[in-house]
Amino acid sequence: METHFEMELDELRQKLLLMASRAEAAVSRSVQAATQRDSDLALRVCDDDDFIDSLEVEIDQMVILLLTKAPLATDLRLVTVAMKVSRHLERIGDEATKIAKRARDLAREPALKIDFDVHQISEMAIHLVKDALTAFVHHDSAAARAIIPRDKEVDTLNKNIHQILTQYMSENPAAIGVCLNWIVVAKSLERIADHAKNIAEEVVYLCEAEDIRHKLKN
Repeated sequence: METHFEMELDELRQKLLLMASRAEAAVSRSVQAATQRDSDLALRVCDDDDFIDSLEVEIDQMVILLLTKAPLATDLRLVTVAMKVSRHLERIGDEATKIAKRARDLAREPALKIDFDVHQISEMAIHLVKDALTAFVHHDSAAARAIIPRDKEVDTLNKNIHQILTQYMSENPAAIGVCLNWIVVAKSLERIADHAKNIAEEVVYLCEAEDIRHKLKN
């Protein structure tokens, strides 16, 4: 029979999974809004950010209560990691909102006629978020560790996009505004990947009681 603490812990997990699904959807929809020039969808992403923020507040309140009750070290790690994961999810939601705001601007501008890998960087960032959250749900330390080096691939893509768009701006001054918006979009996707990596590092801590945040940076 479940104890009251276990029931509260399960409620925390469910709240975190809800927040994760909304943050993940926000990223997908914001990129869709930018690439399809859909200002209405972009507006819906911005409106949904308030809900993600409210979930972070609720999770923080639940964590404070559970920290006073956690009977085991493993429970304590889960509760503290849940709070950190929710913070990263809130920031992922913020980056999705930033993309959505740029999408509204892009919808009013002519489309660029160059290929700069926005689909690739968005897919990579979204997959990193999905995989990090799956590793968290399943307490899969090995999967979490495998996620961390993939962040560098997103960093490289972001640099490539920045170089392509900077070169295009120098040759096409009329496109500077559009290019700058896409540079911000790519940078937000790179930051989303960073948050996914950070979630993966928290999963390793959850499973192994080892803080690797500053050990794998080279």
